[in-house]
Amino acid sequence: MTDRPSIRPRDRDTILQALAAGVVPRAGLPHIQVGRAAEIGALVRDIDRIADRGAAVRFVIGEYGAGKTFFLNLVRLIALERKCVTIHADLAPDRRIHATGGQARGLYAEAVRNMATRTKPEGGALASIVEKFVTECVRDAESRVMPVEGVIDERLAPLQEHNGGYDFAAVLKAYWLGSEANDPAAKAAALRWLRGEYTTKTEARQALGVRNIIDDGDVYDSLKLLAAFVQLAGYAGLVIVFDEMVNLYKLQSSQARNQNFEQILRIVNDVLQGNAAGIGFIFGGTPEFLMDSRRGLYSYQALQSRLVENAFATNGLVDLSGPVIRLQSLTPEDLLILLSNLRSVFALGDPARYLVPDEALPLFMSHCNKRIGEAYFRTPRNTIKAFVQLLAVLDQNPGQGWAELIGAVDVANDPDGAADHDLAGDDGDADLTSLRL
Repeated sequence: MTDRPSIRPRDRDTILQALAAGVVPRAGLPHIQVGRAAEIGALVRDIDRIADRGAAVRFVIGEYGAGKTFFLNLVRLIALERKCVTIHADLAPDRRIHATGGQARGLYAEAVRNMATRTKPEGGALASIVEKFVTECVRDAESRVMPVEGVIDERLAPLQEHNGGYDFAAVLKAYWLGSEANDPAAKAAALRWLRGEYTTKTEARQALGVRNIIDDGDVYDSLKLLAAFVQLAGYAGLVIVFDEMVNLYKLQSSQARNQNFEQILRIVNDVLQGNAAGIGFIFGGTPEFLMDSRRGLYSYQALQSRLVENAFATNGLVDLSGPVIRLQSLTPEDLLILLSNLRSVFALGDPARYLVPDEALPLFMSHCNKRIGEAYFRTPRNTIKAFVQLLAVLDQNPGQGWAELIGAVDVANDPDGAADHDLAGDDGDADLTSLRL
């Protein structure tokens, strides 16, 4: 195993607090990642294709606790390192891809609020991207001795080819005018429009002079506009991550499900047929969301025909060229390395401060195997949570022996999966699986 980067106390605390709560940490992922090299490699190739003016769509499928959210977060970090812009959101009862009551606009607004770049990985990067674009236009205008508005019109001309492009360009010009006039309210109004936060056309017209807003029916077109704009602003492309897609599977109305599936089909068709550029979609969901013949994607015949997996990829063989990526179970070796990584994180990378010796790790795994069976390889969220809690007790009680505690660690398995479901619906899967370093 190669040396890992040194860990900062802040990252250590972030990682351990998240894992102790059963959720995925937002920072420090390289310190704990193991396995999944082939899957990560496939997504890296997708990102490179996006940066080369191509497009990609992937469905990352795994059980609750199988590491989907960790995997998706790691892919987003890789995309940022390759100079892409990322946006992400979890689907929920009030956020979905197609709707008529504001739920689709809500999904778009949440995703754009989470917009990230390499210099602002924590989100909220929309304002800096727009500012970067405007600043480049001003510099270009000065060097060419021409009006700034003319340069902005020239650079935004390609957006006119997209649905809604005229209003999108008008709002960007309104931001520049607000910047020139030192009018923070005008700039804020433009950013609010770009985030899809206006609920009425009247309000948007009064604030910005545009006749339309980003509404439920415009979400996909607006995402394509956003992808085109970030490329004009100097970025490689736009990577869009939607997690918790199982919420579409849970919709009671078959009409609502089918309308959402139609939007997904439109995205899949555009990408596979080469009608999209500089944009990538990554959807995270459970096997039921994909394969259920009554309520999942496979219930929509056109999607099933496009997403069905390679019939030759059986008996351990894999094919990562199709849209669907199934997250395979952790191997015992992967989990052993992961526990070792967690021990190192707890000790800030100092072997002298390890709270348990090497022999404790396989004993802890054996204990978990006896308590919850092989499920701890497939969905080891509770195992990881218990291990972090074991280390916390040893850290705060220096006289306590680790061997005595292991027999008392509570790794109770929720038989109906309800606990895992609640965690996944919050901040995602806390099973940590990705690229072995």
